[in-house]
Amino acid sequence: MKNHLTFKSIFLAIISVFVFATSFQTINAQSVKKNKLRIKGQYIHIMDGQAYLDLKTTAKVDKKNIKVSDADLYVFNELEEGSIELGKATTNAKGEAIYIFKDLNLLKADSSFVYNLLVSFKGNDHFKKAKKRISFKKVIIEAKLISKDSINYISAKLSDPITKEAVASTPLTIQVQRLYDPLILGEEFNETDENGEILIPVEDGIPGIDGIINLEVVLNDSDDYGTIKAIVKAPIGKVIVDESTFDQRTMWSPRNKTPIFLLIIPNLLIIGIWGLIIYLIINLFKISKSKN
Repeated sequence: MKNHLTFKSIFLAIISVFVFATSFQTINAQSVKKNKLRIKGQYIHIMDGQAYLDLKTTAKVDKKNIKVSDADLYVFNELEEGSIELGKATTNAKGEAIYIFKDLNLLKADSSFVYNLLVSFKGNDHFKKAKKRISFKKVIIEAKLISKDSINYISAKLSDPITKEAVASTPLTIQVQRLYDPLILGEEFNETDENGEILIPVEDGIPGIDGIINLEVVLNDSDDYGTIKAIVKAPIGKVIVDESTFDQRTMWSPRNKTPIFLLIIPNLLIIGIWGLIIYLIINLFKISKSKN
């Protein structure tokens, strides 16, 4: 009887410890507050080039806005009958990620020709689940360089590839590609006419490598279409004269292009100093030997 009670007490003690540990883990997990993640996304399409999503993740932690890195963002094509997973992108140290569409023609639109995408974050130990929906329609920018009365113009037309209709009264920006900020030509926003066209003169004397400048026609951050770019390589720029001395033997050249005099003079000084030191050591050795 005594042994039976002892066994029962031990069994109850083990069960109590197990229940307490489980409850403690649950309470501790609940006490860890997860932060809300925010996803920003934009659809970008470069005509005759890539189409991709420009994604950014941020969160407010301890009253400070931070950029969230290493966040796995899953991209889905949402349809009336369900959704299709397209792939995944992971944010870098700046909280940025690019998801490139392998084939834009594989995306499926709804009955109104709108493409609906869902960007999903499944959550982790620090951040809650988050979603971002991105919708867009397809649109085409046809751009070319023309010349009238010795004046160069950039001509562009905006049209719907499905209905083949012109897209009128839509602002386009004409700009020249630069390393940092682009050079805007004409007005900042140039609305398309009833034919979906614009015609903007290109200034003379714009510098470009080998006289080639890259002209961009941009439909920027449209609610209906996203950001669409068409790039025209125009051989009408002012030829840039390369005055770089990077490949010459100058003081600011790379190590393998060190000026000859900097190679000769320091080495001669080093040889001369070491030669003098060796000469003195030899003489000291002779003097000490002669005294013996």
